[in-house]
Amino acid sequence: MSDAIKHECGIALIRLLKPLEYYKEKYGSAFYAVNKMYLMMEKQHNRGQDGAGIATIKFDMEPGERYIARVRSAEKQPIQDIFDQINTRIQGVLDAHPEQVDDLEFLKENVPYLGELMLGHVRYGTFGQNSIESVHPFLRQNNWMHRNLIVAGNFNMTNVKEMFDELVRIGQHPKAMADTVTVMERIGHFLDDAVAKLYKDAKREGFNKRQASAIIAERLDVARILRKAAKNWDGGYAMAGLIGHGDSFVLRDPAGIRPAYFYQDDEIVVVASERPAIQTVFNVKKDQIHEIDPGQALIVKKSGQVQLEQVLEALEKKACSFERIYFSRGSDEDIYQERKALGRYVFNRVSDAIDGDLFNTVFSYIPNTAETSFLGLISEAQTRLNKFKKAQILEKGSSMSEEELDDLLMVRPRIEKVAIKDAKLRTFITQDSSRDDLVAHVYDITYGSVKTTDNLVIIDDSIVRGTTLKKSILRMLDRLNPKQIVVVSSAPQIRYPDCYGIDMARLEDFIAFRAAIALHKERNTEDQLKDIYTKCVASLEKDASEVVNHVKGVYAPFTSEELDQKIAELLRPSDMKAPVKILFQTIEDLHRACPENKGDWYFTGNYPTPGGSKVVNRAFINFFEGKRSRAY
Repeated sequence: MSDAIKHECGIALIRLLKPLEYYKEKYGSAFYAVNKMYLMMEKQHNRGQDGAGIATIKFDMEPGERYIARVRSAEKQPIQDIFDQINTRIQGVLDAHPEQVDDLEFLKENVPYLGELMLGHVRYGTFGQNSIESVHPFLRQNNWMHRNLIVAGNFNMTNVKEMFDELVRIGQHPKAMADTVTVMERIGHFLDDAVAKLYKDAKREGFNKRQASAIIAERLDVARILRKAAKNWDGGYAMAGLIGHGDSFVLRDPAGIRPAYFYQDDEIVVVASERPAIQTVFNVKKDQIHEIDPGQALIVKKSGQVQLEQVLEALEKKACSFERIYFSRGSDEDIYQERKALGRYVFNRVSDAIDGDLFNTVFSYIPNTAETSFLGLISEAQTRLNKFKKAQILEKGSSMSEEELDDLLMVRPRIEKVAIKDAKLRTFITQDSSRDDLVAHVYDITYGSVKTTDNLVIIDDSIVRGTTLKKSILRMLDRLNPKQIVVVSSAPQIRYPDCYGIDMARLEDFIAFRAAIALHKERNTEDQLKDIYTKCVASLEKDASEVVNHVKGVYAPFTSEELDQKIAELLRPSDMKAPVKILFQTIEDLHRACPENKGDWYFTGNYPTPGGSKVVNRAFINFFEGKRSRAY
């Protein structure tokens, strides 16, 4: 993605099912879980580099002994930072007591992070929030072990104000109107409620206060707590939590928007946002790893009992397709094939743009993350050339000379590395005119790789704002003097905000939206925009379930091809020589390539939850009124 956007978060949960002695004997280290957590987080660092944190719970500690540990960082390399801190703490204890290095009882009592239950998190800060206070996991503390709650997730809620108001109505005083706070406090409220009732039941049955603790841990119904807490949530989420006495859970939203995978054997239960993280770290096969279904919670009791509970009624599955296009690591077997398919399916549009002239076309890709879809594009180009070769051979038959046959068989798609990013170049000047000149040189070109008679086709993952294309990439490619430049996006046009975890909140940031507005101005149909604004304002007074996406009306008068053309006009620098075409994947081919991840609201405006339509209407109001504020 040539336009970098911040996105997503990653979760990693590890629950040891055997005593610590087991892992020390089998794997040679009492810090087996710590080491695995480090790897799990590093294998998901693509999901978040603004902050990281982990929390650990130790089982069966005596009163007065610390059983919860947490460390968080918002440093430049947060994963490395938190594990440096952890290693320093561990080494400090080991250096002070070298004679007890093999004493597990001593180590568990004195070494932090040496526990049976761990929750890790990596994050990107959405909307500029990147202080240590915003870094997960979040901790809700209480002297009652069962009321301690640790929460971390990959999520964004669309109805934070309503959730906040509900907390106030039930007597709470939340410290901030933020989805992380409201989610944790809502779970915490029903956790407190459940613990209080179980305590009363235990006392009524004749147990003393000390005995009641074990009864509460055994009887606590985590699924019931989550069912009550999440009843009115509207958003996309994979929510993970630890309860002080040792229960843990991961809850996935009813539409399956955010991903969550788990693996279980007799030694361990593991949850992660991406399947390859589990595959690689634990060396297990793909079919041993399972997806948590929409609306389900994976719950691991302190006893070690593992259960999947349908906490919320599942909606039609709308798993985020951007996970497949760009966000998730391409090492996943299915994602790798899907990205290649995205490249293959967009080839027809490329062929039309170059009039089928594969002999005078150079193919390349920018940025490196587009390489897999590029492979698919080239594969389809080779298939087309093979058909051409076959037709030529069948037509000419024995009249074709050996030299002609050799020349024909040598024909293949022309691939060049036309651009190389200069990782050392820093655009340190802040004044716009000077900075733009530096931005234009972020990429180096490979001179001589393209002829003046050549089409130059460049594939990108997706085009969001188009800023990098306009300020850097197109100008840079123009120095190669091609006949024309064709930029193709493996994703469709991004037309609408995301409100479920990706930092794409403002309509006016999207080049597709700006193109539609420009077309309205050209055709003197701006009165339609005012009508849309009026409808959006009226929608704010309705219940979210009754709201429709009125912003679809912005695009309705135009074909995708008209928008493609206007996008190319807006992004082509006026001082360029080569003509520019910009092409996008179709929605139909996106779904064909990614059949299990049909969440496409940022392309189609079809939001999977009622709150999504309310958010997009509010985003249009902000645009129309000239406000830069967040729509959710």
